[in-house]
Amino acid sequence: MQIKETNVTGAFVIDAQLHSDERGFFARVFDKDVLLQNGMDTDVHLSAVTFNHIAGTLRGMHYQSGAFAETKFVRVTRGSVFDVVVDLRKQSPTYLKWHGEVLSADNHRQLYIPKGCAHGYITLEENTELTYLLSAPYSPTHAGGVRYDDKAFNIAWPTEVKVIHPRDAGYADFIP
Repeated sequence: MQIKETNVTGAFVIDAQLHSDERGFFARVFDKDVLLQNGMDTDVHLSAVTFNHIAGTLRGMHYQSGAFAETKFVRVTRGSVFDVVVDLRKQSPTYLKWHGEVLSADNHRQLYIPKGCAHGYITLEENTELTYLLSAPYSPTHAGGVRYDDKAFNIAWPTEVKVIHPRDAGYADFIP
């Protein structure tokens, strides 16, 4: 695994190192020792999958707070997305900054999102599937979000939003 820091403190891009032969390839995508050496939370409480039929589907920007704040490892197993992390930690030197990364089944890249950050993505292809490793259970009372097009962040989405849940489109303006 090759780990690179992003411009958001504590968020990392993780590239799988493929070991290929005539059968295909083998790659580690989660190595607790390596991740811990890079300061990442490796506690995994659950794993989840999300599937999106339509290119241009936007999900996010979601987070959980308090005792249910979570870290996420996100990777694409089919298709591709533009995946975004936004720093909502007031004490962070990168507060309100965002980082976007193309994750795809072809590039085998994943994004590590630390606690206190919002996360979302837009699909770049039809029939896109992502897997998540999450450090906390889902808690509706601790779940929150910020609007994907909020001027407080100015996220540069690479494609038009075609599908979005009304909740995700309707978050109030973020007030720092």
